[in-house]
Amino acid sequence: MSVTIPKEALSFLKKLQKNNNRDWFNDNKVEFKVLEANVKSVYNTIGELLNMHDQIDRVKVFRIYRDVRFSKNKLPYKTHFGGSFHRVKPELRGGYYLHIQPNNESFIAIGFWDPNKEDLLRIRKEFEMDDCEIRQILNEPTFKTVWGDFVGEELKTAPKGFDKNHPSIDLIRRKQFIFTKSFTDKEVLDREFVPAVNEAFEIARPYLNLMSDILTTNLNGESLI
Repeated sequence: MSVTIPKEALSFLKKLQKNNNRDWFNDNKVEFKVLEANVKSVYNTIGELLNMHDQIDRVKVFRIYRDVRFSKNKLPYKTHFGGSFHRVKPELRGGYYLHIQPNNESFIAIGFWDPNKEDLLRIRKEFEMDDCEIRQILNEPTFKTVWGDFVGEELKTAPKGFDKNHPSIDLIRRKQFIFTKSFTDKEVLDREFVPAVNEAFEIARPYLNLMSDILTTNLNGESLI
């Protein structure tokens, strides 16, 4: 029997959206811990499936508690489950993320959320020099159908030191290199959800592997690790 997200998990999150306070949560904490364990089993199963075609050394399901110290939003709890699948570093770069949220707001994501300035420059220099491989991957029909186009932040013009008229400026001006795929509540609760997530992640492998190659070599293709 396949592992699935229990429908009660989405129901609980909906109730939490309306009762985002410590008293309500404490009164319902026993139910939450049971649901959290069920959801974690889904994340761990996806991690096991990922390890059949990638190298994952950690599955991390984030805590429900929000860090409100530096936020204007003082609500104490997240109203979603989120978790990441950590590829073996330093050889394999980038990562996978799964976000479970009711009202058809669940999604998966892959890529590079916040590359440091050294990695960002290395990626941009690669695309300035040669964009053939990345274009081939991004335009591959199956990848395009599942993942679509890049999302995330980008500059309005060329970064310093780059030609704003460069043919690859659409790639060079990006600050994040992320793809996302959305799921409805019905899809999340379906028994085929876990296989679908794993399949989408596997389809993303050529992209993650190319970016890993870029970030572990210099512009001459020499290994940095």
